[in-house]
Amino acid sequence: MADWLALADRVLAGGEITDEEAEAILDCPDEELLLLLQGAYKIRKTYYGNKVKLNMIINAKSGLCPENCGYCSQSSISTAPVKTYKMVDKGTLIRGAEEAYRMQVGTYCIVASGRGPSEKEIDTVITAVQEIKERFGLKICACLGILTPEQAKRLKEAGVDRYNHNINTSKEHHPNITTSHTYDDRVRTVETVKQAGISPCSGVIVGMKETKQDVINMARSLKVLDADSIPVNFLHAIDGTPMAGTDELNPRYCLKVLALFRYINPTKEIRISGGREVNLRSLQPLGLYAANSIFVGDYLTTAGQEKSEDFKMLEDLGFEIDFANKEHALQL
Repeated sequence: MADWLALADRVLAGGEITDEEAEAILDCPDEELLLLLQGAYKIRKTYYGNKVKLNMIINAKSGLCPENCGYCSQSSISTAPVKTYKMVDKGTLIRGAEEAYRMQVGTYCIVASGRGPSEKEIDTVITAVQEIKERFGLKICACLGILTPEQAKRLKEAGVDRYNHNINTSKEHHPNITTSHTYDDRVRTVETVKQAGISPCSGVIVGMKETKQDVINMARSLKVLDADSIPVNFLHAIDGTPMAGTDELNPRYCLKVLALFRYINPTKEIRISGGREVNLRSLQPLGLYAANSIFVGDYLTTAGQEKSEDFKMLEDLGFEIDFANKEHALQL
């Protein structure tokens, strides 16, 4: 039986886990799972206590994407029946922010499909962000695709706090997922937003026929990128996409993945993201002993669980919502 608490102590002392130890985490016997999570929780509690950050997405532009990402229902090769619409207007973005504020969401995520934003789309986001910051003081994360340095600078000046651009998978596995852009294209965008002074958010999708070594490589790559926030998605295979029918995950393995990301990226916000409900299922609460952040509400083209269930889960855990504007929060 591995000594997971000793491993956690080494990480807290500034040490790093080896590849052999990382593999052992993913191969952890189920009867040791609670001990593994105890170690992950010791790290998580050191940096985040029992607080949970809430995030909410608005799908600001849906479908109409020229990319060929194999997991995505909005891609050019998907036949999934999803809504398609151009960038919503400023008012719609602001109404979404008002709902996020009411739900004590700390980070409001404006997400748009496509390879990258047009100048008109950037203008819409900027004008909305300026009013959202003034009225609600929310942290804003934008996810608009590949950015130019000038676009990143404009978003920063408007008040965008964070920019999401996921690496999605390992560099080695990336060509099996998409060929319309490279892994290096994604890394370059993360570096671009960092240079503009925007907090980088970059994460992964687990369950896309990758190897365990790929999962380890993902966690290590995000450590090298120094992503402040790491969304860990678990594949929700959608009919009409090349990944349709893929079903490689179980709740216990998902918990081991979350623990791995915590041991490798001890100080970072780790967010349980898309696919949480269908892959962790009844074990969702256990995930928050490793992660410290979740999305509430729906995702881009798939539904999340009822918001009230998320709040009940946090209450049952005895965890506290990390809401920077708590003194101004509206009554739920």
